[in-house]
Formats: sequence, structure tokens, C-alpha cells
Amino acid sequence: MAGESIYDFSAKDVKGNDVAMSDYRGKVLLIVNTASKCGFTPQFEGLQELHKELGDKGFEVLGFPCNQFMNQDPGSDESISQFCSLNYGVDFPMFSKIEVNGEGTHPLYRFLKKEAKGLMGTEKVKWNFTKFLVDAEGHVVRRYAPTVKPAEIRDDIEKLL
Repeated sequence: MAGESIYDFSAKDVKGNDVAMSDYRGKVLLIVNTASKCGFTPQFEGLQELHKELGDKGFEVLGFPCNQFMNQDPGSDESISQFCSLNYGVDFPMFSKIEVNGEGTHPLYRFLKKEAKGLMGTEKVKWNFTKFLVDAEGHVVRRYAPTVKPAEIRDDIEKLL
């Protein structure tokens, strides 16, 4: 559908409430599929830092736990939320666990992957902590590989703020 943006989607937050992505209209977003038991899990620290330092300027990190990669986020939404908060001080919005690949792909992720393809044009999310940068109009600007640290994205975020 032409003119589609992330504002056409909603997702359940970690407490089970429906959240319309349009609630984030006018904000620059970094949408990340997260995992609590991954080699990249320490990136929560960098994500929280970006959220803290750029939040006042209209930036938000949205975390989407996913257990599709080697069972690295097996816990409940509540235990994942507690882990992120206690270990990394995460206070950016965390959502209910979703699937980012396959038949059960969350509609938001289906859209993100279509808008910002990965290496060699693939849509599949390769691993935890794949990041999607979204501008203040809800358009997907870029996809970042899991190995890209949050601090390395800061300049791209600030250009959009």
C-alpha cells in the first residue's frame, strides 16, 4: 500500500497493552529486536545511553524481544523486562516478545524488513540486535547489522532530529 509508514501498525507492550506506533509520531525511532542471553546483550547499555541523551530531542528506542535466534530470550515478558531494567537500567519502551522471521513475523517487522533490506537484498533478520532507524515521519531510513554498536548510529540519529 502506497504511503504506508510504521504509524499504520501497533504492537503489545511488555505489559500486554496495545500501543499504536502512531503514538510515536514526530519522533526519530531506533527499533531493535533484543535478546537477554546473546553476545550482543551488552548493547542494551548503549541503547539506554542513546535513549537518555537524545530522548529530550525527540528520539526513542523501542525494544522488541525475540527468541528466534538460538533460544536466547526464553523468558516471559515480565522476566525480560526485569532483566533489562535491573542489569542495564533500561527505561525505554519494551514490547511483548515477537517473531521477526517466518510465518509468525509481526506485521511491523514485515514492514521494516521490506522497507530496509539487509545484505544482498535479503529481508530476513539475521540475528538479535538488528536495528532499524525510522525518521520522524514514520519512514524507515536504514537497517543496521547486529555488530553495529548503538554509539556508531548516533550521528545518523542526530541528523534526523
